[in-house]
Amino acid sequence: MSEAGGRVSDNDAMTRTAAVDERWAAFHRWGPYALLAVGTLVAWSAADAIGMTTGERRASGALIGAAVVLQLWWNRAARTRPGPSPAGTCYYAVRWAIGFALTWLNPLFAFYAVVGYFGAQYLLPRRLCRAGLFATAVTLAGSQSGGLPPNGVMGWVLFGAILTVNSMLVALFAHFAALEEARSRARVETIAELERTNAALQQALDENAALHAQLLVQAREAGVADERRRLAAEIHDTLAQGLTGIIAQLQVVAAAPDPALGREHLDRALALARHSLGEARRSVHNLSPVALAEDGLPDALKKTVTEWGARTGVQARFTVTGTAEHLHDEVAATLLRIAQEALSNTARHAAADRVGVTLSYMGDEVTLDIRDDGRGFDPLTARECGPGGGFGLDGMRARAERIAGSLTVEAEPGHGTAVSARVPLVRHDR
Repeated sequence: MSEAGGRVSDNDAMTRTAAVDERWAAFHRWGPYALLAVGTLVAWSAADAIGMTTGERRASGALIGAAVVLQLWWNRAARTRPGPSPAGTCYYAVRWAIGFALTWLNPLFAFYAVVGYFGAQYLLPRRLCRAGLFATAVTLAGSQSGGLPPNGVMGWVLFGAILTVNSMLVALFAHFAALEEARSRARVETIAELERTNAALQQALDENAALHAQLLVQAREAGVADERRRLAAEIHDTLAQGLTGIIAQLQVVAAAPDPALGREHLDRALALARHSLGEARRSVHNLSPVALAEDGLPDALKKTVTEWGARTGVQARFTVTGTAEHLHDEVAATLLRIAQEALSNTARHAAADRVGVTLSYMGDEVTLDIRDDGRGFDPLTARECGPGGGFGLDGMRARAERIAGSLTVEAEPGHGTAVSARVPLVRHDR
């Protein structure tokens, strides 16, 4: 299950649990009023048939008023006493006494007394919960056996039998209620543990993202240092040597008495100057990709592949898979440089008819694949740097590794070449 899916499931479970708790709270608040109203209506409707005296009617009216006052008090007091407490025990005992007295006066008042079966575990301590349920069972057994007190031996036998059945049912339902309460507690603990796990996972993800960004900065700094060393070597090996050669040729021209000889050395100096200018342009071009100045990586790669195909006459195709995202400058520049170097190697060595370049966005990674149907080669014998000062395979691999990526090459003589660069997907930081 994904992280997002786990969070949705936890939230749904918590929402359902909260909804059930709210419904039970509403029943405990308003249920006694409703049951009292039903019991009063039924009992007084049958008062004449049962034979209630005027005194019993008045007593029941007083008890009904006491039950209403008791419930009003408890609804106010329960806000500060959500669990079992001495006040809850007192409320349960007085409510049971009122229900028992009303049922004694008229068995049909048991409609109100049945409320004692509900909420005992929330009002009474665990040691008194069974006693409270048994007391309620006594009241209901008296009502079901024909009224309290039982009349004669058969009345007591019937009362005892009904009380036994009610007690067994109460014990059974209490056992089920205890199991459900334990399961509910386990569910709540599981949800809390999942929340803690999700919080720890999110913290780890945040720390990983920060570490990833830090590694990228360090890789970028290392890349800058490597680029400086490379440029220093290139300037020394190309521009400096070219300028030295130009100076030497011009010195010969200045001292040569023969105009033909001077012209020859002047031509050599001009050729060296042109070569040095080309080297300077190539070095500057390798500093930063101009193609990324105005376009994102997909557009820059598409233009690069299209222009390369038009220049070389090779059929070149570019494809993007996945959802394109705006990558960090260093990641985009690295992938574009790898593509340019791979295409350059293909043009110089592969003699290919077709080339395919694919940029794939895959979750937390970006993959660049360059495939051709050229002559291929043996990777074990590949030269570290291509001719003309290019980076070659090792240079492309070093570029990928600077940003915590990797580069793989699959090639076989006569069966083309496939270069695949896989780097982390780091989004633009602005």
